[in-house]
Amino acid sequence: MVLSVSGLLLLGVIVFLFFRKDGLKISHAVVCGLFGFYLAGTAVAPSIQASGESLARLLDGIPF
Repeated sequence: MVLSVSGLLLLGVIVFLFFRKDGLKISHAVVCGLFGFYLAGTAVAPSIQASGESLARLLDGIPF
């Protein structure tokens, strides 16, 4: 659950920055959100979630 919330927060910040800096229109953000919402209901969703978790473990293992 923590990974989902932090991933959602990170993506939200990226969308906000695109909106403020690069001229992302509200309609584009809505379409991206709807795409993600519908993508979560497909058969691809477990693979995407596993990829995200794998990336998080990889980044967690990098010493700073």
